[in-house]
Amino acid sequence: MPLSQLEKNAALVVIDLQHGIVALPTVHPSADIVAKCAALARAFRAKRHPVVLVNVVEAAPGRTDAPKHPFPTDPRFAELVPELEAAPSDMRVSKQRWGAFQTTDLDAQLRAKGITQIVLVGIATSIGIESTARYASELGYDVVLVTDAMTDLVASAHENSINTIFPRIGETTSTDELLKAVG
Repeated sequence: MPLSQLEKNAALVVIDLQHGIVALPTVHPSADIVAKCAALARAFRAKRHPVVLVNVVEAAPGRTDAPKHPFPTDPRFAELVPELEAAPSDMRVSKQRWGAFQTTDLDAQLRAKGITQIVLVGIATSIGIESTARYASELGYDVVLVTDAMTDLVASAHENSINTIFPRIGETTSTDELLKAVG
């Protein structure tokens, strides 16, 4: 869908494009998602829009029905992929939960820069991206979700987020449409 408006105070938030996550089996090839996210990051930087690079460094505590696996101790697991070409101007957020706002200072960093709109991309659609989008919406940010620049581990979860959840909390668009809007 075409984006109605990219605000002048928009930030790109890239979720969990780190070695340990992109290595997981995903619905869409991770390399394609990384390439689209990297192109968006370059475009945002070129127009001096903030880029936020998020990685996950710890799992939330608590019991679940799904089996829990110990969080990997290999430091490379949490390293961002080099294709993102992280820049000194990028904001970095290391999270310990699914969403990028809980247990981090992301909201304070964005508000300090006057950000009113966040654009979300990365892995995984129904986990890190959806959690971040929900929280951002509740905090009053305009949320844009670039649906072809994200993927998930489970096809039905990916489709549910895109078709049911995202239209209720933000605008959806494509990489090409967003690149046009960035200029």
